[in-house]
Amino acid sequence: MCEIQLRQLSTAVGNKLKERAAWITCAESCTGGWVAKALTDIAGSSAYFDRGFVTYSNAAKHDLLGVKESTLVKHGAVSEAVVREMALGALREANADFAVSISGVAGPDGGTAEKPVGTVWFAFASHEGQVLVSHQLFYGDRDAVRLQAAVFALQTLLDNFLQN
Repeated sequence: MCEIQLRQLSTAVGNKLKERAAWITCAESCTGGWVAKALTDIAGSSAYFDRGFVTYSNAAKHDLLGVKESTLVKHGAVSEAVVREMALGALREANADFAVSISGVAGPDGGTAEKPVGTVWFAFASHEGQVLVSHQLFYGDRDAVRLQAAVFALQTLLDNFLQN
């Protein structure tokens, strides 16, 4: 069900972006580019998607998106502060109209009491200055967590940034 939903959401997001002649970018960690893949699976996506960033390591988050090292040390990669900086950095570096960033613990390892497996942080930003941050806890294996995160990202973009 989720994969069909992902395709439908990617198509809907793409159509809204085309209507606005707008560009989107992604800064992804735990999803490893899954949102960018979903968007670019749609024929004609070059009209609204130019580039994305898979920033799996802290160094990549810092080097490619400008996430401050102090933010990474103080809050950890899976945090509100980091996804906010990731989204704003991606928006700037891609010169896009909208950005989504994702960082989480997909599992099966890496979870802690404070950040259990399935913890995912999202940030959404627009060139107009709107920023929305969200924290979710997904269940299932690694693929299930990552797929749910991609679906959530696209649905949130559609509901909060691309409504007319």
